[in-house]
Amino acid sequence: MVKVGAHMPIALGFEKVPKLTVEVGGNAFQIFPHSPRTWTAKIPDKKVCNQFKAEMEKYGISFDAAFCHTGYLINLASPREDVWKKSVELFILEGKICQALGIKYLNVHPGSHLGFGIEVGIDNIVKALDLFLQQVKDVFVLLENTSPKGGNIGYNFSQMKSILSKVSDPSRIMLTYDTCHGFDSGYDITNKDGVRKLLDEIDKEVGFWRVKMIHLNDSKAPLGKPMDRHENIGKGTIGIDGFKCFLSFEEIRAIPLILETPQEEDMYRKEIALIKSLVGEMQA
Repeated sequence: MVKVGAHMPIALGFEKVPKLTVEVGGNAFQIFPHSPRTWTAKIPDKKVCNQFKAEMEKYGISFDAAFCHTGYLINLASPREDVWKKSVELFILEGKICQALGIKYLNVHPGSHLGFGIEVGIDNIVKALDLFLQQVKDVFVLLENTSPKGGNIGYNFSQMKSILSKVSDPSRIMLTYDTCHGFDSGYDITNKDGVRKLLDEIDKEVGFWRVKMIHLNDSKAPLGKPMDRHENIGKGTIGIDGFKCFLSFEEIRAIPLILETPQEEDMYRKEIALIKSLVGEMQA
């Protein structure tokens, strides 16, 4: 069965997320471990963590399909020492929140070098990852591919390979593939040759087995234009036919699919149903 869900709110508490996920038709989810626009976070108390784990079991959601996404302020590649230190401290705390909840995967954008060069940025990312790996156990980091704008690192898989080649324990560094960011970067998933080329590049550079989550987002921008503007499935430049093509690959359908699309009223429920119907057509 395909694992599909969306980025879910935590305003009602971590323990409410499994029920909310099932209510929109999902069996997978992503959450923030705290308010994403602040530098502050705290580890939830034991009662909340136990309730969360009990609800995961009650609603039949696997921890292999549960993900956290770091806050927006974190920049592990930052050349500014104060920002880099704050980013690493928060990143590690977010990892400990994942530990407490039993969530195995923490997704992070590699970051931006802010014009100081990719080598500087990658060195800072590697130092941050090594500190995380030393201080947080039993949590895998998912590096998310980025849109090639603003000094971002990670918009192609040779850059991801460079990070993996330098980190102390690459066995705990996995990947997320974001379809909107990839489309910004020129990865055309609207035809089978384009999807195969993407999968082969990932496999050659870093190993496709590292991809543990797919952010399934349509794009407001045309192919190769780095805008990072997510759109609802079928309403953007990838389009329904593009997602039919992308999801026609068995190796894609084996990975949890998480929506980060604009959320209008009841939109996630509709989009999850749409994705299931597209997958159902291929499996019929």
